[in-house]
Parts: sequence; C-alpha cells; structure tokens
Amino acid sequence: MVEKERIILGIDPGTQVMGYGILRVVNNKPQLMAMGVLQLNKYDDHYLKLRRIFERVIGLIDEFLPDELAIEAPFFGKNVQSMLKLGRAQGVAMAAALSRDIPIFEYAPLKIKMSITGNGKAAKEQVAYMLQNYLKIPDENMLPQLDATDGLAAAVCHYFQTNNPSTDKKFTSWKDFINKNPGKVKG
Repeated sequence: MVEKERIILGIDPGTQVMGYGILRVVNNKPQLMAMGVLQLNKYDDHYLKLRRIFERVIGLIDEFLPDELAIEAPFFGKNVQSMLKLGRAQGVAMAAALSRDIPIFEYAPLKIKMSITGNGKAAKEQVAYMLQNYLKIPDENMLPQLDATDGLAAAVCHYFQTNNPSTDKKFTSWKDFINKNPGKVKG
C-alpha cells in the first residue's frame, strides 16, 4: 500500500504574536509536526514586523515543505487601524506561501473554533484542550502561548474541511448514511 502524505501549515496571523502549527497527514491520520509562535511585540516598526512574518513563514515552508497553507481570516472589529495591521500581517504570510506556489485556504475564526470544538464562540483554552486531546499532544509539548494552538487549529480545520468522507456521496437522511456506512456507526 502506498502511503499518502500531505503537510498543512496553519497560521494565526498577528502583529504582536503570530502562531503557527504544522500538521502531517499520513493515510488520512493527522499528527503534530511542530507548533510555535513568532514574538513580534519586541519590534516597534510595523514594517519590520511584516518583514519578520514573511521571513518566518518562508523559513517554515523551507523546513517543513507544506503542501497547503491554512490561515485564519481577519475578523471585523471596532478598531480599524488594528484590522488594517492584521490584514497586512495576513497578506504578508500569504505572499510568502504564494512565492513558493503553495495553495492558500482561509477560514473565519468562527469556522475554525466550530470545527475544533463544536462551538464557534469557544475560548482559546477550549480550542487548545480539544487539539491536545485529538492529536494526543503530551502536556510538555503544549505551549503557554495560545496563538500556537490557534495556528494549529487553522491546519486541523483545513484537514477536517478537506477530509470529509461524505463529500463525494449524497445522503437523503441519517438512516441512508447509516445504511451506506455500517462500519462508521457504533451502537
């Protein structure tokens, strides 16, 4: 049997902290490769922050060779300046992926939280807890910065969105699904 592998780089863009997570999927089984943060709050110059984001994303791409980039889309907030800066941070991360011909997939924060926890308004701590359990990440590998698990959450969300076993099948009801998938239902 030929092993099917793909690597997804997930990014939670930010102008103070950028979180990232790298998910390796082998034969449709996801596992954590790496996660971390890029601390940007030590830089005063916004353009220097953007440069650091670009350089870090390129570094991650060169190191892990991802097949896809999943990135959290900016959300609408009250502070227009913050939104503009966040959009720039996201754009720079996307430009890094584009420069290496990596396809980009954007997900709204609500969609990411919903796919991980079942609740679009879940707290960052809930997202981290669910990811830790789902991917069986040991406590010592969990980072105190929740931006890292937010980046990983984007990657896992993309994995869920692109690995739905029923995307190519149409079902008329739950009963129809059960009849066509007896091995997927446990009593």
